[in-house]
Amino acid sequence: MDESQDSKDASPEGEAPIDNNADSAIQDTIDEIVAEAVANAEAGDAPADHSDDGETGEADSLEAKVVALTEQLADAKDDQLRVQAEMQNLRRRAERDVESAHKFGLEKIINGLLPVLDNLDRAIGAVPEESAGDDGVKALLEGVELTRKTALDVLTRFSVDVLEPFGEPFDPQFHEAMTMVPSPTAEPNSVIDVLQKGYTLNGRLLRAAMVVIAKPE
Repeated sequence: MDESQDSKDASPEGEAPIDNNADSAIQDTIDEIVAEAVANAEAGDAPADHSDDGETGEADSLEAKVVALTEQLADAKDDQLRVQAEMQNLRRRAERDVESAHKFGLEKIINGLLPVLDNLDRAIGAVPEESAGDDGVKALLEGVELTRKTALDVLTRFSVDVLEPFGEPFDPQFHEAMTMVPSPTAEPNSVIDVLQKGYTLNGRLLRAAMVVIAKPE
């Protein structure tokens, strides 16, 4: 019984499940006790001066040892199953953490770049239509648009999607309604204007799109 307990205590906390040697040691001890009891019962040369009470007491003692060791074996198996379950949960949690780190590790950096994209959008929208045909303004506008496209292409490679839901039904999970205005042509509760684009990273919302929605009449 001491060998079983030492084997159990020697298992480092949080590592592999309990060594099966503990179960084997307990089972071997049970087998030895049972074999000894059977040998004593079958021995024909047992001393004649043993009383019935002595034999009964010895049998009870052996039976008690068998019961105790059997209980220890069951406890060891329960501990083994518990440790295995805990290790499996830890492994799954670690896998989820690694997967989350791979998917969303760039979230802070991307959030820092969103104001840059907003400023590029404002610069493009600030060009008056009557000045768009000017060669100098046209070249400048094309440069800003190319810069914005290049930035968006880089973000797209990292699973960033742009939310520009013009004409789509209002979705409170991804859209932030700034105001509601009557519209005779648009569907009620649909987006009729996008004040600021939204962005998602691997399906997780980084920033909701600021929208104007059609007011039901």
